Amino acid sequence: MASAIRLSEKGYRVRVFEKNSYPGGKLSELRLGAYRFDKGPSLFTLPELVEELKDISQKHDDSFTYTRLTEITRYFYEDGTFIRASSEPEVFASELEQKLGENRVLVLKHLKKSAFYYNTVRALFLEQSLSGVKKLFRLATLKGLLRAPRLHLFSSMHKINAARFKNPKTVQLFNRYATYNGSDPYRAPALLNLIPHLEFNLGAYLPEKGMHQITEQLYKWAKDSGVEFYFNHAVEKIILNSDRACGLLSNGETYPSDLVLSDMDMNALYKNLLPKAYSPKKLLEQEKSSSAFVFYWGIKKPFPELGLHNILFSENYKEEFRCLFEEQTPYSDPTIYINITSKYCKADAPEACENWFVMVNAPHNKHSEKIKYTDTLRKHVIEKINRVLKTNIEHLIEEEAVLDPYGIELQTSSLGGSLYGNASNSRFSAFLRHANFSKTIKGLYFAGGSVHPGGGIPLCLLSAKIVTQLIEEREK
Repeated sequence: MASAIRLSEKGYRVRVFEKNSYPGGKLSELRLGAYRFDKGPSLFTLPELVEELKDISQKHDDSFTYTRLTEITRYFYEDGTFIRASSEPEVFASELEQKLGENRVLVLKHLKKSAFYYNTVRALFLEQSLSGVKKLFRLATLKGLLRAPRLHLFSSMHKINAARFKNPKTVQLFNRYATYNGSDPYRAPALLNLIPHLEFNLGAYLPEKGMHQITEQLYKWAKDSGVEFYFNHAVEKIILNSDRACGLLSNGETYPSDLVLSDMDMNALYKNLLPKAYSPKKLLEQEKSSSAFVFYWGIKKPFPELGLHNILFSENYKEEFRCLFEEQTPYSDPTIYINITSKYCKADAPEACENWFVMVNAPHNKHSEKIKYTDTLRKHVIEKINRVLKTNIEHLIEEEAVLDPYGIELQTSSLGGSLYGNASNSRFSAFLRHANFSKTIKGLYFAGGSVHPGGGIPLCLLSAKIVTQLIEEREK
């Protein structure tokens, strides 16, 4: 939708084909009785990327409002340790010093280093295509390359964090950010330590009506810009003519076009929509990111000890990721994320009730088969919540739905339910994502979480910006 807005405002006629009956893909919503849930992404950073789309659409629309969070996340450990992560770095550093014995100066130094990582790779990597010799001679790119030795490209996230902090709980807290792109902190590059900068230094936010409001606004601005939407139109094939994309087949009907832009998971796209001869074998064989298992629970009781974002950590983080990526099974003591938008958006749950989005990391569903561990995982999740929060949560659940890796694949065409396409579990895998254009098929372009620069709302919005610039340059 972000790409559609940008291209439509440049004079293109844009048609969007969506297999579902609703827009937004993973960024959609679910309603159960009197409860409303954001179905997928729950963290909002870099709101200026959405504001930019409002400005591009040239619509004076003040309906998109959001709040900067004063508190980002509440962390719970099995031994009863509780950390409240303030959005103010100084306050957060003092909390870690008081609760975990960390030197607050070192915590602030870590966040400053996170800012350095981000500011170095932003122009080099996040805001432009890496393809093309001309890119290497841009001043910002050259500056980034000169700083590369200070980016710890040959160290893992865990190795750097374990060297900086003395308390394993602090290390675990910062290791968690590898999961923001479905990776293993014990193998993922230390460069992923740039992610905390987005939350602590630039700010975490929540739209007034929840995360789904982002989808609603983009959909509205796209339609206002003249974009046409075709819902319940799964794309069956990208039509080629002499190695050029010239349209697509949907619901048995051919739709000709000059250009095709796909935000579909690249693994599924090459598997299902193009002849096998065009498949980039090495990219498709890379390790896939983790998936997720989500319980949507309507809880008939308020929990004042919980905030908007909550993490209940496993005791053995390394074993949890070994299970996810080596054994391809959820860990018996999973780290649990609980998102409760009704803390801010009161209409999301009845009075004195809460809407719990309960998520655990799950392995990508390699064989695309129905999930067999649902009951076991639910049991482990409930036991852990009861143990950490000292409650009996099952008796408080009055509404329930489940989204597992199999369901994620069915709804979003993400191969095996992988949330971010390929994982970033090697030194340069983050830099080796699929380009935003096809090198073998003219007129075929790519945006979204499985291609450059990566997954998550901000990077997806940046991919839209990059691909629009590429289309301008390459299709003059």
